[in-house]
Amino acid sequence: MFDDHSDVIREIALESGLVNQTQADEIWESHASTGKSFADSVIDSGLADRPSILQAVADHLQIQYYSVVPNDLADELTNLLKPAQAHKYLVVPVADEAGKLTLLAKDPFNSAVVNELTFILQRDIELAVADPDQIDNAVVRIYGEPSASSMEDLLGEFDQADNAPVSDEDVINQASQAPIIRFVDLVLQEAVKAKASDIHFEPFEDQFRIRYRIDGSLYEMAPPPKNLASAVIARVKVLSALNIAERRIPQDGRIKTTIGGRAIDLRVSTLPTQFGESVVLRILDKTVVNLSLEALSMQDDIKEGIRQMVNRPNGIFIVTGPTGSGKTTTLYSALREVNTEDMKILTAEDPVEYEVEGIMQVPINHQVGLTFAAALRSFLRQDPDTIMVGEIRDLETAQIAVQASLTGHVVLSTLHTNDAPGAVTRLIDMGLEPFLISASLEGVLAQRLLRRICKSCRTAYEPDKEVVGMLEVDALEIANKQFYFGKGCAECNRSGYRSRQGLFELMTINDSLRTLITQKAPTLVLKQKAIESGMRPLREDGLRCIFDGLTTIEEVLKYT
Repeated sequence: MFDDHSDVIREIALESGLVNQTQADEIWESHASTGKSFADSVIDSGLADRPSILQAVADHLQIQYYSVVPNDLADELTNLLKPAQAHKYLVVPVADEAGKLTLLAKDPFNSAVVNELTFILQRDIELAVADPDQIDNAVVRIYGEPSASSMEDLLGEFDQADNAPVSDEDVINQASQAPIIRFVDLVLQEAVKAKASDIHFEPFEDQFRIRYRIDGSLYEMAPPPKNLASAVIARVKVLSALNIAERRIPQDGRIKTTIGGRAIDLRVSTLPTQFGESVVLRILDKTVVNLSLEALSMQDDIKEGIRQMVNRPNGIFIVTGPTGSGKTTTLYSALREVNTEDMKILTAEDPVEYEVEGIMQVPINHQVGLTFAAALRSFLRQDPDTIMVGEIRDLETAQIAVQASLTGHVVLSTLHTNDAPGAVTRLIDMGLEPFLISASLEGVLAQRLLRRICKSCRTAYEPDKEVVGMLEVDALEIANKQFYFGKGCAECNRSGYRSRQGLFELMTINDSLRTLITQKAPTLVLKQKAIESGMRPLREDGLRCIFDGLTTIEEVLKYT
């Protein structure tokens, strides 16, 4: 709970008077730099102890707080839950009164625990707060260690399996059998445990491959037998409410589930290929993504620049970068800066990735004609203050975004360009008039995500002169600088990297740049003027990360 909800616990600590605003800001900076949860950082500072924070959480949620998990729980009470359910939701039953079952939950913020167990147990559920570590221990003490089969055990069972099913009925039957259900559940659990962003199910002629994307790189797990491909993919399609019999066209769906007591949202995409359907699951784990500018490892001047842009009365703010570079996360974090009771915020997304309280979010639906342009046009009749458009893909969307900004709205969106100045050229290439761009555009943020060196195996070394030369920096600039790499350890799966670091390049549009935009100046001229005006290019931010020991030369060269 502490690790997963730092932003909420920060608000609760302020609301309950455990910390004041100045203390909260200082502790948040410490939390962002050390990686410790906000609650643990408060405890380390001596401002509050663990029971005080847990009591404040219980008061905020208006539920009971147990200072100790009872040891003498009756069998008829604990038997209300199966061991697999206790381990999946990380809950312990402590009372069953007046038709209501009270469960101590490791994550009391997760409403999915209540919804799913209410349905499964067919009774009213109420959560209660207790020390998360005590709940972990109690689950193991009462229900034993998790009994889920290991991947090797399950694959051993499958080795004895018959040939691949031939009919739709055979596929559905096999997909509903316990081994397939357990296997898919285990693949999902392992992916969430490894903090993967995507799971790829890929059928080939002679093998069925399953890969996880962790920190931007793909890692292959032990491949299951090829004849299970159709059943495993059918199981995923069942979970995401897709048409199992339809294998000729791509399909999109969604899975909402709870894994390890946490609410996990999975976006599902299928694609017909030569040897069967390829399926990709995008894991949207709300507890991993911290939607806050403070958590994005930006330099203070860039954070302040973004805050100024989103708090202006009108104008367009664009985030650029390749797919998977964290553009949407940055936009959500920027929106949180203005998400107050007196602001009306509308978003159009394809699809809605994270549900944010207080924001009206519209999923794009091309099949019924709800495009970005159509949604944006309707937004202007909804009296919004701030608008977010998932992506400016065409001239029509760009024109309406400009119209919205010129009529008193702040518009946030994304583009796919290599750097911040390139966004201007891209908009002109779409057909937007340069004078309209200069009148409406307030700023462009370019960003990349690169891998961080694992803290557990970080080692200093002397890089080759050829590699250093590729950075194209002055020899004096790197004199006496220390370089690091990750040797590889169990913590980082022998990769030498663990988690990711953002690189940022913020171009604030000033009068000099507006004149150049109106004159259709080339990207290189815009870039040079932006640098003269104070913009730090991505490569320069990458050098900062190298010298701070956050990443390697190879990562910076790869992404800038």
